[in-house]
This record gives sequence, structure tokens and C-alpha cells, in this order.
Amino acid sequence: MFGGVSLLVLGIMTAGVCWRCLGEPPKNVQEVKGNGFHLPPVRDMWEQAPENTLESLRHAIGFHDGIEFDLRLTSDGEVIIHHDADVSVPKSMLTSSKPWVEHYTLDELTSFGFCSFRSLLEDTTVREQWRDHGKMGCVELKRPHPKSDSGGGYFGFSSHKKHITTLINAADALLNEFEIPNQNTVYYAFHKGMKSSIESASTQRPWAELLPYIPPFGTTQTKRLRALPHFLTHSFSRLVNHHRSSGASMIPAAIEYFVPPINKLPLGKKVGLVGKSALNLQAAQGGFPVYVWPTKPDVEHRLQAAGLTGLTDYADPNLTWLPSGHARWTRPATLPLDEEQRTLLENATKANHLDILKELNANVVPWMECDASSRASLMAMWSKRWQWQSLPSSIGLPNDHAEGSSPPWQAVRLIGHRGSGKTPRPVLQNHHSM
Repeated sequence: MFGGVSLLVLGIMTAGVCWRCLGEPPKNVQEVKGNGFHLPPVRDMWEQAPENTLESLRHAIGFHDGIEFDLRLTSDGEVIIHHDADVSVPKSMLTSSKPWVEHYTLDELTSFGFCSFRSLLEDTTVREQWRDHGKMGCVELKRPHPKSDSGGGYFGFSSHKKHITTLINAADALLNEFEIPNQNTVYYAFHKGMKSSIESASTQRPWAELLPYIPPFGTTQTKRLRALPHFLTHSFSRLVNHHRSSGASMIPAAIEYFVPPINKLPLGKKVGLVGKSALNLQAAQGGFPVYVWPTKPDVEHRLQAAGLTGLTDYADPNLTWLPSGHARWTRPATLPLDEEQRTLLENATKANHLDILKELNANVVPWMECDASSRASLMAMWSKRWQWQSLPSSIGLPNDHAEGSSPPWQAVRLIGHRGSGKTPRPVLQNHHSM
């Protein structure tokens, strides 16, 4: 079977598997052509802030059900929000011959314009949305390049484990200081020892692994090649079983598991978003939370309808009509629609969808303000639609959310990837005002 797959298909497939972690810039919404995107001329054009900056994260946490971002340790043991192993500024701005983030102090990195984790939590908008409004924080923990002073070398597993454990404890201390609820956060990483690091840390927060595993070094092509065998040999069902048995709280998964033609490649039963493959998905998932990346606008509606949470790079408020022919709803968990409201949204047309969105935004009650009866009704509707099962006791999260501001753990969400979406390299062309 493997030998019969063309190199072109393999190239497309592996590009997708690793798309999220390789730092390739997404298309700006305004640059995407076609009738799928409705940008009414009467509204102001939105300008996307650089990824992982405070401006980007602040916008996304209000616009979506939560945010995803990346954490690294600085040379002085502080926590910075930064994706790439190298400091993502023009090389002429670097003050060291070593380009890696972990070689710089917090003050040096914030002077470039990067956001510290503390600064994010000190922001009133972010803190209140995350703590009080039930928004989710998906925290990707980043290992340093193995050649860096704190990288531990290519085979230093114990050093890698210790580094991630230290990062978890540093992040946890800040989250606890600012009273962010455990159920509003999940840690994950491309780290083979994630379970061991979690057990060594003092955290009680949910966690998961990012698979296929991709090491923090190598070229784009070599990273893709490393991901390929795991993707081909691990069906979605096998991915679910791995996470459940390890005690993980959710399943991060690549979009390639769910959309053709690439979802036909992994061994085992095929899953998808429509038809028989969607039934296979529901049976394998069992209501266990699955967070999917990348979720582009053309697949967003189908993904959510199938009971999956999407990580999106599209936070443009002018994007109100999806390529699939549906009005867009960007907070399905924290601004939940009842059955009647959902039917109204589903039946919207391109001509009337702005009026319908305006009506819904005025009348839908946020989850945090729903009474116990409304919450029970919403959970019953979701549970029936997506065949929820009881959460494993090992993940330490409640099945019943009749109280508190957080939607149920299994709820379908839309999460802003790196805040308002990935942006081109270098992330900061010059000093970016925080």
C-alpha cells in the first residue's frame, strides 16, 4: 500500500500533518478569493496582529471560545509566549550569535515586543475572559533546540523531561496566582515524555500529547518525513485509545485524519465528517474531546457539526459567511445556541445572515449566565447529538457542569490558534507595541 502512494500525495499529506508546527504563514482572509467569504463594504477592514502577541491573544479570546499559544522558558527562568525555536525577529536585531529563545532573558525578549506569560495574565480582558467567562487556554509547551544550552542534546531524554517539567511548574504557578480554573486550561507538547513530565510536576491541570511526534530540530522536509510513518500506521481509533489509556484529557489531532483524500491513507477504519465515516468517527470518539488543527473556513462548519473542536487561524470579524454556505458562529460553547436558535442559524441565507447573526448575538445567553435548567437542556442536546459518554475518572474533571462559568469539558469549541492566527516570519519585523 505504501509503495503505491505517489510522492505528490505523500508531499501533500505530510505538509498537512506538520503544517501547524512548521511556522508556515497562512493566507490572510482578505487574500482568499471566491464567493465563500462575505466581507461587507460597510464594515471596517480588520488588521491581524502578529501571532502570540498580547493584541492578537486579547482579540481572539473575546472572539472565540478560547486561545491557543506557545510557552518557552527564558535564560533567567521566566515564561515567554513564543512559537519558534529561534527568536522570530530579523537577524540584525539579535544581540547574540545564538538564535534560540532560551538564550535570551525575559527583558531582552519583551524588548523585541514578545509577550510574557505574566503580562498576558495581567491583562484585564484576557484574565476575565479566561477566568470568569469559561474560555479555554490551550497551552503548547515548547522544548528548546537540542543544541541550545538548555536543550539537553539530541538524546538527552532526562534533560528534555526535566525542562518540560520545569516549564509546567512555572506556568502553573502563574495560572494559580491569577486563579485560572483547572478546567479552563490544557497543556500539551511534542514531547515523548509528556506523561512522565506531568507526573513529575505539581500540576493538576488537564494534559495531552501532540502526535505524530515531531522533534524540535531539522528542516521542514525532515520533520515531515519523521511524521509520515506514525501517521500511516496510527488510525484515529488507535490515537483515541492511546490518549485514553495514558490518562490524557483530550486528543489533539491533525485535520488530515478527517478529510479526503488523505484520511484514506492511515491503516485501520477510516473516519470523516460526513456519511459512514462520520459514524465511524462518532463510534471511535465516544464523546471524548478532540481538538483539530488546522481548521480552515471551508471545513469549519462540518467539523463542528461532527462534534469536534477546531483550532482556527481566522479571527476576522468580517468573516461571517463560510465557504460551505453557512453563517459563522465563533463561540459555540461559551455563547451556546439552543435547538431553536441553532435551526435559525442553519437556515440562514447569504442575503439575511447578518440580520440573523445580529438577532442571535442580542438574544443568546452566555453559558456563564445560563441557569441550571438551561445548562441541563444544552448538555442533554449535545450529549444526544454527539453520543457523549462519562469522562474517565483518571483525568480529574467533572462530567456535570451545572455550576460555575466553564462549559462542559466535552463541549465543541472554536479556539484561536496562536491568538488571532499564524502570521509570516519573522513574526516581529520591528518592535511591536504591546
